[in-house]
Amino acid sequence: MEDNKKLVIVTGAAGFAGANLVLELLDNNFEVFAVVRPASPNNARLEEIDSDDLHIIPLEMDELERLPYEIFERFPELEDEERRFDSFFHLMWGGDRNDFEAQKINVEGAIHAVKAAAMTRCRRFVGIGSQAEYGATEKIQYENMAPCPVTAYGACKVAACYMTRNLADSFHMEWVWGRIFSLIGRYEPHGRMIPDLLDRAENGMKMNLSSCRQSWNYLDAGDCARALIAISQKGRDGEIYNITDGRCLVLKQYVERLNRWVFERSGKMAEITFGDDPKPFISLQPDGNKLIEDTGWKPCMSFEDSLREFIQNNHS
Repeated sequence: MEDNKKLVIVTGAAGFAGANLVLELLDNNFEVFAVVRPASPNNARLEEIDSDDLHIIPLEMDELERLPYEIFERFPELEDEERRFDSFFHLMWGGDRNDFEAQKINVEGAIHAVKAAAMTRCRRFVGIGSQAEYGATEKIQYENMAPCPVTAYGACKVAACYMTRNLADSFHMEWVWGRIFSLIGRYEPHGRMIPDLLDRAENGMKMNLSSCRQSWNYLDAGDCARALIAISQKGRDGEIYNITDGRCLVLKQYVERLNRWVFERSGKMAEITFGDDPKPFISLQPDGNKLIEDTGWKPCMSFEDSLREFIQNNHS
């Protein structure tokens, strides 16, 4: 353990966004304490990483307050008050999006996470929010817009946002909140639109979709990781940040770009049928100016770059 490295904690570290964040942190000379759910098959994503700077700690969400004891038991030198953690990234979240009882557990988990961050003397708590906090609006989504969630998931993300901010303030710990929109790229799980559409396009199969009339914003998961690191280092204390470049297309345009990209590679494409509007009609038009202005972050990956990253890292 080197004194010159910044120490960070990531919960939900083996998930889609979490694993990308861990990779990016390691690439940028951070030492990472990665909290994962015990026995999750996703843990293989981290177990295959060969780095002395990665420490994997299996804990359930309701065990997060044990995290400081787990760390100090393994690394007693970190109990020295001169050593402190830089940032605590809380990505751990679970449960059906419309199950209030399951989602309520996540709010309690977020509170446990803030307490663990305070006990490990973290400089800053980085909470992870969602576009679901804004609800079903066709307005441009600015960070100061009043939340109006339409799912249990969105409502509990809003609750976690305000509760973690107040609790972090009571511990005199800095706090920022990053609202993620739609991610694609490395580690994206199957069962989502982009992986499933890629599979069908590569095999020349049929796929039924909604009308795809809504405005949408896709961001590469690696670019998202770089944005989260940027707000952890340069974001203003107490602020909420949309994690987006602000560049939106109609969802149907993304579908057609994917189909065309696969056709240029393989000569095959999906036969797509567009149906009715989804209910609720969620249209994403996030403003990303605050993130860019405060941190200087800029995306590196195009939509096609993200598709290539998925193909290279998710397909055998």
